[in-house]
Amino acid sequence: MSRFAPMPDPPYYAVIFTAQRTEGDHGYGAMADKMVDMAAEQPGYLGIETTRDAAGLGITISYWEDENSLMGWKQVSEHLLAQKLGKDRWYSYYTLRVAKVERAYDGPEGR
Repeated sequence: MSRFAPMPDPPYYAVIFTAQRTEGDHGYGAMADKMVDMAAEQPGYLGIETTRDAAGLGITISYWEDENSLMGWKQVSEHLLAQKLGKDRWYSYYTLRVAKVERAYDGPEGR
């Protein structure tokens, strides 16, 4: 599996979630895997890219066809539970940004 999400031509939306993990798993790994699987089943889902360093800083970018799709995902009950657990146990700090992708290029030769 590629670490790069296969994307359509823009425009589309990107939800950029950057977080610093707390110590210990506390159920995080299982929930993260479940959220990836569930997101992939949502209408308008396009893909995901994620990475985490040894110090626990992670960046996950999920891609969505339109704003309605990403807002629908935000309201899924199990995703709401994961958000609450993230605030209560898994993250010492996080930031979330939503961006509309207008242009995209692939490399090294470009597109």
